[in-house]
Amino acid sequence: MAKAGKRYRNAAAKIDREKRYAMDDAVQVLVEAGGAAKFDETVELAVRLGVDPRQADQNVRGTVVLPHGTGKSVRVLVFAKGDKAKEAQEAGADFVGAEDVVKKIQEEQWLDFDTAIATPDLMGQVGRLGKVLGPRGLMPNPKVGTVTFDVAKAVREVKAGKVEFRVEKAGIVQVPIGKRSFGVDKLRDNAHALLSSLVRAKPAAAKGNYLISVAISTTMGPAVRIDPLTARGVAAA
Repeated sequence: MAKAGKRYRNAAAKIDREKRYAMDDAVQVLVEAGGAAKFDETVELAVRLGVDPRQADQNVRGTVVLPHGTGKSVRVLVFAKGDKAKEAQEAGADFVGAEDVVKKIQEEQWLDFDTAIATPDLMGQVGRLGKVLGPRGLMPNPKVGTVTFDVAKAVREVKAGKVEFRVEKAGIVQVPIGKRSFGVDKLRDNAHALLSSLVRAKPAAAKGNYLISVAISTTMGPAVRIDPLTARGVAAA
């Protein structure tokens, strides 16, 4: 087993691994513990949900606009024509096109973007890219607001910090909520926003405890466990 680095050990020493911290305290501890890497690490919130993702009526999926963004510059591609293409460009889209972009992705495997948005009238063409974009989580989807005629709004939301969440097979949702350099207040606000959105997305078919376990961690650092009761309180606020 590889030995943990000095930075990791120093950070881990400041965290009680057996304790379940209150939500706000957990963010405070994570920031004060210091980074386990020399770069500005991404902070992620991991939540185990009381759902069975194998059941169609218990899937959890949605989006949330984090109040302070993610700290990452997002490259946005918009499939649109005419006035809608112009709207997308004016809203700040990095790439805009239609058949030409579809062809570029098909023939050159071009994937230099982080999010794709499409107007409904172009989904017939974009749909041909399903095998390329689908496995990478880049396929536009009306359920998360990336298939829309209001492309300007969609672009602005993504640029402002809109992130998608989706439960994995093990019932876990893991979402980046910012950078460690954000500090306590911004990370806390982002965590609250995500938890509230997760609670609103609770399927009607889900029974019993919904937020089973919650933890916050940095890219290369130890996790801080959060008391699910306090997380539920935050989400309900």
